[in-house]
Amino acid sequence: MKDLSDDIPALMAKIGADARAAAADLASARPAQKRQALNAAADALWGLRAEVLEANARDLDYGRDKGLSDAMMDRLALDESRIQGIVDSLRSIAQQDDPVGQVLAEWDEPNGLHIRRVRTPLGVVGVIYESRPNVTADAGALCLKAGNAVILRGGSESFHSSQVIHRAMVEGLRAAALPEAAIQLVPTRDRAAVAAMLTATDHIDVIVPRGGKGLVGLVQREARVPVFAHLEGIVHIYVDVSADPEMARKVVLNAKTRRTGICGSAECLLIHRDLVSGLGQDLLDMLMQAGVDVHAGPGLRGTEEASDEDWGHEFLDMKIAAKVVDNVDEAIAHIRRFGSNHTDCILSEDAAPVERFFNRLDSAILMHNASTQFADGGEFGMGAEIGIATGKMHARGPVGAEQLCSFKYLVTADGAIRG
Repeated sequence: MKDLSDDIPALMAKIGADARAAAADLASARPAQKRQALNAAADALWGLRAEVLEANARDLDYGRDKGLSDAMMDRLALDESRIQGIVDSLRSIAQQDDPVGQVLAEWDEPNGLHIRRVRTPLGVVGVIYESRPNVTADAGALCLKAGNAVILRGGSESFHSSQVIHRAMVEGLRAAALPEAAIQLVPTRDRAAVAAMLTATDHIDVIVPRGGKGLVGLVQREARVPVFAHLEGIVHIYVDVSADPEMARKVVLNAKTRRTGICGSAECLLIHRDLVSGLGQDLLDMLMQAGVDVHAGPGLRGTEEASDEDWGHEFLDMKIAAKVVDNVDEAIAHIRRFGSNHTDCILSEDAAPVERFFNRLDSAILMHNASTQFADGGEFGMGAEIGIATGKMHARGPVGAEQLCSFKYLVTADGAIRG
């Protein structure tokens, strides 16, 4: 085959055409084939783990030279336990019910029509992502499960790791006699490939960006293809006056410090005024003792005073903003103004403020008495996620296999005619 690596438009046109052809085959692939492909990919990836770690070491060197933040380096890094996690996700997705063809609704009309609404693949999904090499497997697996072909354009930081992981995915496809073009990895760091994907309306049905605000903003501005996206994970936790103190300490510490670089990490703590001299300040002291830089609003003591820029800021670091609010309504007002419709949480033992919090906020994920670090498709039983969507399209929250489907109507009758 002619080498197209220096001709980005031609390269991306071929990748797109191959994906479109593969999508036509995948739409009718048997569930057993997809399950076989994912289990075989899991086996292949575990067998390639030494090569993955070697490739990841090269990527980490590249990231350090590029001056990536600690959060980005954490997203990029793989070890054997994280590879095991990717393998487990592949097997989990393999065992899920196949969404394609599922009947969502079924009814009869007086005019003689029998109507079924059934799930159907979107077609070709383009995924543009930064740093996280595990997205290569997660996105490939979820798209395959949903009967979609996928074009993966990983970040320059994860270039080598993603290539080895992609090789395992292709081995899985080959083992199940499915088209290898069903999961394609763009083989270049050239940014022109991203621009080509964003305008590939003939070949790509939806774009999913997964990365920082700069990447997602670029995609939303320039894409001619529909986008499932979230700009930021500006995650709030409101500590109500009725919160259980021990639970609040446990949840807040986990929500902020477990992994600071993920989009479910808490970025702002809203504390009921009646808790300021007790539990509220105790929570901030606990966070500071754990090494968190607390930007504290009036009435609270932190490592520094909060500024206007701290509200609505995604730190992705060992930093958090904290503010006193009078009640749940003031917390809701703050979140509406500064939130990103990603994930927000209330800690409360009183059902009334919880109901108000859930009813009056429109975040994709709302939580009660749970760490916001659970904002993850794997934790929601989806095996993995391709991203967390905060828009108003049909996919909101963690985007799993079901969310990567559309639907169609199947209409049958016995010679019905319209008068």
